[in-house]
Amino acid sequence: MSEEVTKVGIRDAVKELGWPKTLLLGFQHMFAMFGATILVPILLASFFGLKEVPVQVTLFFAGINTLFFHFCTKFKVPAFLGSSFAYLGGFTSVAALNSGIYAGLSGEDKLAYACGGIVVAGSLYLVLAAIVKAVGMKRVIRYLPPVVTGPIIILIGLSLAPSAVQSASTNWYLAGTALAIIVVCNIWGKGMIKILPILLGVVGSYSIALICHFSGLKNPDGNAILDFSLASQYAAQGISGFISIPKFTIAKFDLQSIMIMAPIAIATIIELIGNISSISATVGKNLFEDPGLERELMGDGIASSISGMFGGPPCTTYGENTSVLELSKVYDAKVVRIAACYAIILSFSPVVAQLIGSVPKCIIGGVSFILYGMISAIGIRNLVENHVDFTDSRNLIIAALILVTGLGFKFWNVQGGECIDGITFSLGSTDITLTALALASIVGVVANAILPEKKKEE
Repeated sequence: MSEEVTKVGIRDAVKELGWPKTLLLGFQHMFAMFGATILVPILLASFFGLKEVPVQVTLFFAGINTLFFHFCTKFKVPAFLGSSFAYLGGFTSVAALNSGIYAGLSGEDKLAYACGGIVVAGSLYLVLAAIVKAVGMKRVIRYLPPVVTGPIIILIGLSLAPSAVQSASTNWYLAGTALAIIVVCNIWGKGMIKILPILLGVVGSYSIALICHFSGLKNPDGNAILDFSLASQYAAQGISGFISIPKFTIAKFDLQSIMIMAPIAIATIIELIGNISSISATVGKNLFEDPGLERELMGDGIASSISGMFGGPPCTTYGENTSVLELSKVYDAKVVRIAACYAIILSFSPVVAQLIGSVPKCIIGGVSFILYGMISAIGIRNLVENHVDFTDSRNLIIAALILVTGLGFKFWNVQGGECIDGITFSLGSTDITLTALALASIVGVVANAILPEKKKEE
């Protein structure tokens, strides 16, 4: 790898590295998204009391949505679309509904109605895409300058930080091992070792976890380090356990669930813009102009609607994979599409999906220390590279409002271990939930619009 390539980043992985190394890079991207992506269906299963965790459906749509997004964006944006955490507050609200048509409904039916709300939420992206197409990207994006998108990117990373600590705390030794391997490989590694720190961190710490597990060691809380029970159950089913079609669920529609889920799109649209800004800063290209913000909105919105229509979670561009781009310096979107193909293949194999899902939470937590932290760091870089002037009190106020709203409304009531994400209010007979990220996004946009800018001196 030449010094010049190292500085600007690899644009054509196959040409520079060859197919074997490119396939490995795709595997690394898959591992980066895997923990967070499958965590969403695991949480949904607990919210709705599902008998079976819809991991296969989630992986299938993660891959399909990513490929569709790349198609919409002319294959130019190296983004991976994984499960969105922003809608979890909405899912919990729908799961808690117990009046009207929701009285006595099974968890599966309630989830179907929540997915109907996701379909409508995805259509809101198309409305904004049409506006961008009609009035121009610059007129729309001026309401989302770096002083708004930067703090929101920072907020995305900070809001995920507690989950990294919580996961790592199940076994700090293995979490620290994964973290140490990643740091050593990225700082002192050469060649492919420097490009594959996340994959090496997962594989290295998982190998140690295997040794500890079969040596009879356990986590500090007394639980087994590894759990192969689900993989064993599927393996016992024979061929159907190794190869099977994901179990799709057709969405259902009701105004109450739509009003709970759809407003969250306000936050995820801004999250998308923030993530595209991060990717642009990482790869050194203005992806808002080429392929165009309207294409990115269309790709993400339609992908979420398609996923929701068949029982999959909503999707969003993943900051974890942007962090991998930053660490590996390989910016070829083809590598991300390879990861998407891996996800689709895994979705047809319950055993393999569960084996990869057996990576302990502590290892995912150790990896997340880097990935989530880098999301916030990219937000800071976004502010620095766009020369946001924080000697201007206007900019300080906007950033402060975004950060305090996004963090405060997510953790303002933690007595007894309770954590509330956002606020819920009634509009007529309908309850509407706005997550903390949605609130912060609205506050940032409104504050930027109404606070007067300091006039530039001649």
